[in-house]
Parts: sequence; C-alpha cells; structure tokens
Amino acid sequence: MRSQVLSKVKKIVIKIGTGVLTTDNGYLDKEQIKGLAGQVVELKKMGYRVVVVSSGAIGSGMGELGIGKRPGTLPELQAVAAIGQSKLISMYDACFKLHGYHAAQILLTREDFEDRQRYLNTCNTIHTLFQLNAIPVVNENDTISVEEIKFGDNDALSAMVTNLLNAELLIILSSVDGLYDRCPTAKNKATVIPVVEDVSDEIKQLAFNSKTQRGVGGMQTKLEAVSVVVKAGEAVIIANGRTDKVLKRIVQGEDMGTLFLPKKEKLANRKRWIGFTIKPKGKIYVDDGAMSALTEKGKSLLATGIVSVEGAFDKGDTISICKKGDGAIFAKGLTNYSSKEIEKIKGCSTSSITKILGYKLYDEIIHRDNMVIL
Repeated sequence: MRSQVLSKVKKIVIKIGTGVLTTDNGYLDKEQIKGLAGQVVELKKMGYRVVVVSSGAIGSGMGELGIGKRPGTLPELQAVAAIGQSKLISMYDACFKLHGYHAAQILLTREDFEDRQRYLNTCNTIHTLFQLNAIPVVNENDTISVEEIKFGDNDALSAMVTNLLNAELLIILSSVDGLYDRCPTAKNKATVIPVVEDVSDEIKQLAFNSKTQRGVGGMQTKLEAVSVVVKAGEAVIIANGRTDKVLKRIVQGEDMGTLFLPKKEKLANRKRWIGFTIKPKGKIYVDDGAMSALTEKGKSLLATGIVSVEGAFDKGDTISICKKGDGAIFAKGLTNYSSKEIEKIKGCSTSSITKILGYKLYDEIIHRDNMVIL
C-alpha cells in the first residue's frame, strides 16, 4: 500500500517541528538541521520537488534570549520571533550551501492564502524556485501576524502549503514515532499505527497531548492538518524527525511512522482554496432535501432549501453550509447573494426571486462549481 501511494509522489512538503530542530535548552541543534538539510537535498536530487515548512523561529529566539517558557502575549511572541527567524534561516542556508543549494525564505500569513491573487503568486514563486538550486523554507510570519490572520500552528500552515501546490505527500516530522494506539506511558506500552484509512472521531481521540514548551501543536493539530490534506486527495506521513535518514527511508517505502491514506477523488486547486483555506464569513442552514441534493446528487444550492442565515456576508464571500437541527457543517462555497438578500428569498422558489428582490443575479445561491462537500 505504501509503495502504491509513494509511486505517485512528485512533490513533497516536509513540516519540521520545533522539538525536532532544537536542543533541550532551546537552542537550534545545528547538527540536526545539517542532517535534515542533507536529506532534503538528497530527495531533490532523486527528482522530487521539495518544500520545507519549518517551525523554530520562536523556539530559537527563546533559546537566544535564555527564556525557558513560551511568551504569553502577542507582542512578546512577535519580538522573540524577530530574533529567532534570522538565526533559523541563516542556519538552514549554511547547511544547504554545503550541498550547493540556497535556502529561499518564504514568510506567510493567513491573508496570503485567503487573497486569491496572493495565493496564486505564492504558488508561482515556489514553482519557480523548484527550477533553481534553492529549497523553499516556509514559516508563518510571526513577527507581524495578529490573532485574526494567524494559522495557529505550522501543522495547519503545512496543510495549506500542501494544498496550494497539489503536493502528493505531506511528511510531518515530530518528536514522536507516529500515531500511537494508546497513550504511551512508562507502564503502558503503545504501538504506532502503521496505516490510517480514515481520520474518524475514533482516530481523533488518540490525539494525546505531547506538545513541548517551545512548540504550539500536539497530535491534535497534526490530525486536523492530516484531515485537510487527505480530504483534498493527498497522503500524509507522521514520523520521528530524529530517526536516522528518516526522509530517504520514507520515500523508499520503509514502514516508518503512520501513513494516512488520501481520499480517492483529488480536489481541484480552486476547490481546495474554497474548502480548506478561506475562513467562512457566515453560515446558512438547509433542510434535509437540500442537503441530500447537494451531497448525493451533485446539485447546486437553491433558495428554496434554505431555512435560516447566520452572520453578515456579501456576494462572493465564502460561507459554510450547515444541516438544520444539529448545525453540522457539511459544505462550503462562494455565495452569489449577500446575507441580507438570502434572508429575503430563503425558502422561496427560483422563479420568485425577481419579484422579491426586484432583480435576479443567479438562479443558484451557490453554484456547484463553487462548492466543496466536506
């Protein structure tokens, strides 16, 4: 199964966690970064297009400043990141130069993904770097990010980069060997699950908290990232970043870490952007008939199936489509009408829209081509 999945891989996103890059006292582990850089270059020479999503800026800054505990306020985090980011990219660049390559720093915020033009520009830049003797090293722009535009953790960022590039494989290098079947303790021996076919609620319950003082995410954030990537049709492997020659062994099909299998249907780039990148501006709730038409028959959303509207949004915004009753979000899409307009025409037939509004922009509230079933 691994061989079958890996045989289709051409582009790889490698997310490297803070715990993999730093020593116990918080400083960047140069030998570790040197080893990983060598492995990344080896993958590139094997013909893979490789992007590194690296944590470690804040952890590095903490180490430089002698801070033992992660700062709790945004200004402090931004200041520490400003100190640590230069150290981080300088070390990557020095390690890649040993092999004749450069580290190409790319700092992103959520806004860069949500703005369609900037999203495409980022994609074009990375694809251009693939043609050069350079390795893209992506990190969140912690120095300027505010709460509204933060990813929250680099696991989420790595999932977005994977979808941005339509990369067939995301490798998440962590300080654990993979997803365990139970909480590992001194008395309780846990086993790594080799393959996961579906990120179900049962699987999500195995997300035991193992985050470090310098890191943000634990297994929970990793599984959230995994869920986004596999739903888009790509594979993910979580493995221990300190295992010897881990990257080469993974691509050669060795049974390392946990492999999460992709859904069979690959989503087009634009649908990945709609479904997993843009934050929804509001919600609409639909009846059972509309839900069935959308999920089982591949139909567009019409006004007649809408029960209620939540939030204020404009034409062209991304909104969530929810099931009435339990409110479960089952789809996202770009709306053809504003929240105020939908409030007036909800539950009405398409033919009556002109009479109610005085005009009709579209028959559909959300067209099937602008919708993603989650």
